[in-house]
Amino acid sequence: MGLVFILELAFIALIFVSLWKIAEKAGRQGWEGIVPIYNTYVLTQIVGLPILWFVLSLIPCVNIVAAIMIMLSLAKVFGKEPAFAIGLILLPFVFMPLLAFSDAKYTAPAPPAPPAAR
Repeated sequence: MGLVFILELAFIALIFVSLWKIAEKAGRQGWEGIVPIYNTYVLTQIVGLPILWFVLSLIPCVNIVAAIMIMLSLAKVFGKEPAFAIGLILLPFVFMPLLAFSDAKYTAPAPPAPPAAR
């Protein structure tokens, strides 16, 4: 039982360190990546999704879809393929550190285009 607890703490620490580094790579302060709930808001800003996706991430069951969209967008802004996003979703304790400590560069998402004039 003690070994399982230690492994869980190690995985949690690894995810926190990775989120810290990802926030810094995106030009944010590192602590913004580790504060629960706020880090989801920061991730939606980093990936350029509307605030609605943050709100959806707070709703049970719907948050699964929101998390998938956020991870797909996170992979995209760091120049990774959708297959990498699947890794972020299914094995975050492997792919978050890969993203955080690799040479992947953050590219800010393009702002939404203004509505066309009629």
